[in-house]
Amino acid sequence: MARLPRFDMPGVAQHIVQRGNDRLPCFAAELDYIRYLQDLRDVAQENDCNIHAYVLMTNHVHLLATPHKVGAVSDMMQALGRRYVGYFNRQYHRTGTLWEGRFKSCLVDSEDYVLRCYRYIELNPLRARMVDSPSGYRWSSYRCNAEGLCDLIIKPHETYSSLGKCDADRRLFYSEFVMEATAEAEMMEIRSYLQQGRV
Repeated sequence: MARLPRFDMPGVAQHIVQRGNDRLPCFAAELDYIRYLQDLRDVAQENDCNIHAYVLMTNHVHLLATPHKVGAVSDMMQALGRRYVGYFNRQYHRTGTLWEGRFKSCLVDSEDYVLRCYRYIELNPLRARMVDSPSGYRWSSYRCNAEGLCDLIIKPHETYSSLGKCDADRRLFYSEFVMEATAEAEMMEIRSYLQQGRV
């Protein structure tokens, strides 16, 4: 069956997910998370993509990114795969694929939906009951977006930047927004659009 073409528009954010093959772990130690984030920072810069939010779960990754040229997200993910999978295979004396096929992505076409994707991504560890608070999880952008921790990967989306007149106001508004109750229907809608690659 032919692959469906990806929707790709410069300047429009994309929600991206990539899962470990057979849902197996793609991070086995702290060093792996650090290496992935270093590689992500480098390939995002090289391919002219802004990363707004991320979470590295044990067996999958979510990103919210805005490309600035056609094909930039695909190029970024291919480069990231080559770097990180090569590292992971050398580190653990393995061969073959680490990821389950192509990454999935969908365009995020509204200001409201951008913030909901931020929240969906950064609440993953809380939904998985890995932590009691999103700030308790080291491998996400939450502590940068909600608490101001320096993270060289993150470049705020213009919607996030419009949340307040200063950084403190934006962080306060965002942290309160993240901790609002999220409707199950909203989470299902986000998953559905991502799975189908729809706008």
